[in-house]
Amino acid sequence: MNDRVNSDTTTSRRILRPRRLALLGTVAALGVAVLAAAPGSSPFGPSSFITPAQAAESAATPPGFGDLVSKVKPAVISVRVKIDQDNDKSAMLQQNRMDQDEDTPFDQFSRQFGFRGPGGMNGMPRQRHQMITGEGSGFFISADGYAVTNNHVVDHAESVQVTMDDGTSYTAKVVGTDPKTDLALIKVDGKKDFPFVKFSDQKPRIGDWVVAVGNPFGLGGTVTAGIVSASGRDIGNGPYDDFIQIDAPINKGNSGGPAFDMSGNVIGVNTAIFSPSGGSVGIGFDIPASTAKLVVAQLKDKGAVTRGWLGVQVQPVTAEIADSLGLKEARGAIVDNPQDGSPAAKAGIEAGDVITAVNGTAVKDSRDLARTIATLAPGSSVKLDVFHKGDSKTVTLALGELPNERQAKADVGKDQPGPGTPRLGLALAPAGDVQGAGQKGVVVTEVDPQGPAAQRGIQTGDVILNVGGKAVANVGDVRSELAQAKSSGKRSVLLQVRGAQATRFVAVPLA
Repeated sequence: MNDRVNSDTTTSRRILRPRRLALLGTVAALGVAVLAAAPGSSPFGPSSFITPAQAAESAATPPGFGDLVSKVKPAVISVRVKIDQDNDKSAMLQQNRMDQDEDTPFDQFSRQFGFRGPGGMNGMPRQRHQMITGEGSGFFISADGYAVTNNHVVDHAESVQVTMDDGTSYTAKVVGTDPKTDLALIKVDGKKDFPFVKFSDQKPRIGDWVVAVGNPFGLGGTVTAGIVSASGRDIGNGPYDDFIQIDAPINKGNSGGPAFDMSGNVIGVNTAIFSPSGGSVGIGFDIPASTAKLVVAQLKDKGAVTRGWLGVQVQPVTAEIADSLGLKEARGAIVDNPQDGSPAAKAGIEAGDVITAVNGTAVKDSRDLARTIATLAPGSSVKLDVFHKGDSKTVTLALGELPNERQAKADVGKDQPGPGTPRLGLALAPAGDVQGAGQKGVVVTEVDPQGPAAQRGIQTGDVILNVGGKAVANVGDVRSELAQAKSSGKRSVLLQVRGAQATRFVAVPLA
């Protein structure tokens, strides 16, 4: 009996193995697999499977979005703008920029939305004195007619018209815009009972449902659904990038529209898509509700946004930089250069310092620092945890106001891990011996293209100001500090390098 069972089992396994690859592709479609058979019956008998119809009946039906959509859709509006390209030079520049094939990454993203481009939909060339038209989306956030959309939808608009879900149209005015986050606040006057929605107080989780409503291709009132695909996305727009990525299909005209959670709260403002083809490929980007709330509140109160200003150029702390400084973790933002007269410089923050926390909250990297400082009001007092020459200290300072012509700069850092060697692969000379190089540091006069320094972006003409936190004035100083770092057991040494554009830190590995 046992021999027969073992034999049958072995035979079944031999049959199953070649079938498994084919059957696995159908299990998901059936929804329910094998049912328990009667004792003694074959596992592949006629009663072992259920029909597709039975599977469909037994499967739980996922909830639809009808109730949610009926609640939030009336608050979503289509936004149509007109821009006089002849009378507004800045509008002409804006349109010309959007017509270009190659711009910044954000320009490429934002061109996917709203604006119809040269000659509108019919492709006819633009004529002089023509009004440029654009379409986007938006949503009411108050019963008295305040609505949110994108800056790139209403920027330089001569007129703004909004259309509600029931077809009613109103003229709107622009209250304020914030190009740095691509947000704008508009206002419709004359009524006090507009349907509106609220921003979510909760950060969405990756995998949560999301419903987008907007005006793609001018169709109006279009609903799509998907999930939150990722968070904290940086698309190259600026130091405040912190986008939510969603896969709910959004297209041209969805710009400025809301993305809702299942409670009907706005988790983000649709602002950009990645699209090689010009249509949705399931990669969309939303401004988080937390950012939108802060920006919109300032636009409503003051018509503009002011941000805290620390006055430093920073870059991420790589593993090699952390090791060279004696930090336990590769976290925080290392200061390349405090700007003269800035709050940071007045507080004694120096190049090479690492800012590890703001008001007790850990700083992940340079972009995290830029975003955190930008959310604080000018004049507010902040406590910075700073790692300074091997010791930790706390610095208290009052933030300045970010000047309009400046942005907090968070360098991406060019250091990449590479083979370690104590030889830098550089020819050096004292800066005082090279015309135009100044009096501090040593000048790079030649670079071995196969050396570790070249691999980290050091170029001929760069000036090495210090090595391992010590100022250097000649080749001997550099060799001495390299030897000191190696004898101390460090795996890399930190160089402060002044290039043609800015001063930066470079970690060079040691053998």
